[in-house]
Amino acid sequence: QFVESGGGLVQPGESLRLSCAASGFGEGYSAIAWFRQAPGKEREGVSCISTRDGSTDYADSVKGRFTISRDNAKHTVYLQMNSLKPEDTDVYSCAVHGGGSYCSGYVPSEYRYWGQGTQVTVSS
Repeated sequence: QFVESGGGLVQPGESLRLSCAASGFGEGYSAIAWFRQAPGKEREGVSCISTRDGSTDYADSVKGRFTISRDNAKHTVYLQMNSLKPEDTDVYSCAVHGGGSYCSGYVPSEYRYWGQGTQVTVSS
């Protein structure tokens, strides 16, 4: 499963770094993605990384502001979020793609082992 951490309350323009720690997985490569969701809204894919080659993908809404990275030795994926905006306020969760080790979209039903999520609130 995954455990997310690093969320909090920040002002617009500030930064946060989220962590997604994996446990219980065997050795192997996968595509891990961050999603976000607000109450009453659909889950939205934010960013994805392949633990095989480090290739990444970003939603248009976060390109240039968010950076995803991974530490395979620690089984952890990070999401550095800069220049945060009020519209980034959501619960952020991570999950692993059910097939393949390269990023291939953000269909939630194709991802597994969702964590509980961490709340990010951007407000002045």
